[in-house]
Amino acid sequence: MFKDLFHKKKYATIPSGQTRTKPDIPEGLMSKCPQCGNIQFSKEIEKNLKVCPSCGYHFRLNAWERIAMTLDDGHLNEFDAKMESKDPIGFPDYAAKLEAQKKKTGMADGVVTGEGLIGGLPVVVAVMSFDFFAGSMGSVIGEKITRAIEYAHEKRLPLIIFSTSGGARMQESIISLMQMAKTSAALAKFQGEGGLYISVMTDPTYGGVPASFATLGDFNLAEPGALVGFAGRVVIEQTIRQKLPDNFQTAEFNLQHGQLDKVVHRKELKSLLTKLVDMHSAKGDTTYGG
Repeated sequence: MFKDLFHKKKYATIPSGQTRTKPDIPEGLMSKCPQCGNIQFSKEIEKNLKVCPSCGYHFRLNAWERIAMTLDDGHLNEFDAKMESKDPIGFPDYAAKLEAQKKKTGMADGVVTGEGLIGGLPVVVAVMSFDFFAGSMGSVIGEKITRAIEYAHEKRLPLIIFSTSGGARMQESIISLMQMAKTSAALAKFQGEGGLYISVMTDPTYGGVPASFATLGDFNLAEPGALVGFAGRVVIEQTIRQKLPDNFQTAEFNLQHGQLDKVVHRKELKSLLTKLVDMHSAKGDTTYGG
């Protein structure tokens, strides 16, 4: 009688020699939001301009994704497409790393420049890409951005630069740091003669880029949550021996402290850029000082 109460239960078993297999999910099908942790279909996030539908987190874009979302029909008349970095100071393994970055991203370096239309209005754009050497600014990035500024100056067109960077490219040493002065000098001449420059800072924008051209706009904009600063949080905390606010260096923090003009959601960015360019156009002719 008692043994009937404690009879053995039968469970399903896997025959010897066989193992359970995980479902075959294609790579890249799903994406996890770094902010809220929700896992969603990658295509749904892409349809939403790579913004998390749950929490509004702005995923990083590469240069060509940004161009496709911003310019009319995603069309760009590209400048200096074949310009690429060399190894000016013979830094160990730099040449090999450059080749690896080119293969990984399909880009010659970390910025794409050119002319296109936004809202039917002609503009010159420079779009940095964090996935190439963490957007570090070397000689090519500085030269391409300077040439884009000079072209906008010559053709009397508005200029929009989308920045993202981890800082100066240490493999090019002082040549990298020189780009800060070169781009800033070109902008001073451009703006001194009435040129319109709109700067859009995206996550993250650090080092020599915000210390030069990224913060020199007539309008300084940023995407929500974008980290913008010179040195990183850990370096600053270790230097001043103080705990920084949780939202330190975010776009919202910079706006609150007067370092930005506006924080703009990605869905509203093209519309705002169109309005700013149109507002500064002379009776529909996109030239200086309308």
